[in-house]
Amino acid sequence: MTYSASLLIALAILFLSSAVKVLREYERAVVFRLGRFLSVKGPGLILLIPFVDKMVKISTRLVAMDVPSQDVITKDTVSIKVNAVIYFRVMQADRAVIEVEDYFYATSQLAQTTLRSVTGEMDLDEILSKREMINDKLQSVIDRSTDAWGIKVSMVEVKHVDMPENMQRAMAKQAEAERERRAKIISAEGEQQASKKIAEAAEEIGKHPVAIHLRFLQTLSEVASDKNSTTIFPIPIEFLKAFGNKEK
Repeated sequence: MTYSASLLIALAILFLSSAVKVLREYERAVVFRLGRFLSVKGPGLILLIPFVDKMVKISTRLVAMDVPSQDVITKDTVSIKVNAVIYFRVMQADRAVIEVEDYFYATSQLAQTTLRSVTGEMDLDEILSKREMINDKLQSVIDRSTDAWGIKVSMVEVKHVDMPENMQRAMAKQAEAERERRAKIISAEGEQQASKKIAEAAEEIGKHPVAIHLRFLQTLSEVASDKNSTTIFPIPIEFLKAFGNKEK
């Protein structure tokens, strides 16, 4: 094989390696021809003109990105740290390349500023109790801004809220006081219901005097079952009269 033939084979291999590209199912190629946008190609086998066409490869898979912890001053002037995670994917590869220089960085920065803005407009109690509402608002605001970049934000989740130690202790005391208050209310309601039942029973027994003495005998029977103690009960005269002959 001559030197020229070897050179031609090498050039052919170089040409094919530059002209033929294979993209996976989740990959897209944004192709530029002489610097101008041509088309979005893929997945599968695509052909490029060497030294004329340039491509930028974009993944369309769902991306889970951590939003770093942000220092936030809440509406009620409490200093906290909040972090989150954002889930998004590229829906239009050409926009993700043409409209923004680095869509990963831009989305991350947008998520950070939006997280600070949204949580800074709320009280601490709202941040702790209305996570779902905060997540929905974050997703809506970020998605509206990234739509111009061809990116769809499917979900945003607040992961953790860090509070100062003194605030944690104060909230723990508040929660304990709330539990004690509820316990006292439940106990008072139980006593109220019990007193009503006792009053109803006393009223019913009052209509039948003999029932009082039968209850007395039942109490004697229950106490007498304990053989380890001696109990002395005074027997009222009314009790004897109830069982005696009233006619002389």
